[in-house]
Amino acid sequence: MLRSIVIALIAIMLSDNLAKAQSVALTPPMGWNSYNCFGSAVHESEVKANAAYLAKYLKPYGWQYVVVDFLWSYDNPPASKIGNPFQQNLYDGSFIPWLTMDKWGRLLPQPTKFPSAFGGKGFKPLGDYVHSLGLKFGIHVMRGIPRQAVWSKTPVLGAKGITADMIADTTSKCEWMNHMYGLDMSKPGAQKYLNSILDLYASWGVDFIKVDDISRPYHAAEIEGYTQAINYSKRPMVMSISPGETPVKEANHVKQYANQWRMADDFWDSWKELMNMFNYARYWQGIGSPGHWPDCDMLQIGKLSKRGPVGPERYSRFSDDELLTHMTFWCIFRSPLMMGGNMPENRPFDLKLLNNPEVLAVNQKGEDPKELYHNSESMVWYSKVPGSKDIYAAVFNLQDKDGEVVLDLNKLGMGGKVAIRNLWVRQNAGTYQNTYQQKINKHGAALLRLSPINK
Repeated sequence: MLRSIVIALIAIMLSDNLAKAQSVALTPPMGWNSYNCFGSAVHESEVKANAAYLAKYLKPYGWQYVVVDFLWSYDNPPASKIGNPFQQNLYDGSFIPWLTMDKWGRLLPQPTKFPSAFGGKGFKPLGDYVHSLGLKFGIHVMRGIPRQAVWSKTPVLGAKGITADMIADTTSKCEWMNHMYGLDMSKPGAQKYLNSILDLYASWGVDFIKVDDISRPYHAAEIEGYTQAINYSKRPMVMSISPGETPVKEANHVKQYANQWRMADDFWDSWKELMNMFNYARYWQGIGSPGHWPDCDMLQIGKLSKRGPVGPERYSRFSDDELLTHMTFWCIFRSPLMMGGNMPENRPFDLKLLNNPEVLAVNQKGEDPKELYHNSESMVWYSKVPGSKDIYAAVFNLQDKDGEVVLDLNKLGMGGKVAIRNLWVRQNAGTYQNTYQQKINKHGAALLRLSPINK
């Protein structure tokens, strides 16, 4: 009897978590993230410039999130391009660099990079600015608790007699940045610590939190802890977890506790990496739905790596056709769309990739995206158009040469005549039966809407 009651309570709790997760990110989040163009060294003025661009040019099309990525508590030296500065111990055991932190062991934005944070104001002034533009504000955080908080035994807010060293799992470390220890969620005070940082973020007006070093390896207890802390804060926040590859075997769990999760490691402007993303997506097809989305990572469009983190400053290495393929796949798969380039430097073609309402509708409205076929020469994905018998179809030429790609309409269940619209050029392509054939440039794509014509 007792076992049945416990099982029922767990089921209710999981259902409640899912309902809360689905109250945000009902469609794939769309916005901008600072990492791909500024690495750890983004400054407040640059965040504001991208927010202003987003508000002016892209907000009418549904773009809304402005996310400050990692190491906002680190004081980058002038002109620094250091991506992951490892902390070192001084003779007394303290750490250098010392991250900006309050007396409760909670990291704060560094005022040198974010002047409005001076005086302990945190990210609230920047969040207020983003909100004043009608946008939403997000931040990146590393999983766990700062090692410097553990060393200094900072008290945990709301947990009397508990200090940071009592809740840290000092065996749990990030392999590529050593600033944090994991949390032992079985210890009294661990959840209180997460509640305290999410309360702080809520006071700043945070709408989106990207938790890093939590998906690979998969830290289930801490993922649950962050979700519980978001719920405790009573402020709706999208929870994004990274980096991938998130284990597919954890699909049911991650859908309960996260709004979006990375399928792969960091994605950059390489055709090989784009081809690999198609393979990752195949394993996750049929799993994304309102409130939870497999994430292909940021869009490698526009000006990248102005201060690192990967390669020299450049415009995306993708050709125009590869950029079309990149954006087309993110849309048909319904990945979150987070622009990675420095948007004030967008070229006209970059903007055209981001402001086509018919293309964006595929990402925001398409249902149940699936792969129709995939071989060495071409690939087709499709999804359903809600409220109709129409179908979205994305057709890709994977060859290193221009070629004809044939779409078998019968395999999509579309016998009879079909009206086809080319969404990238926003023109009707004509009426077809049985097959549709189009010449596509090498590494290029077409995005179509197929509408059956009643006999």
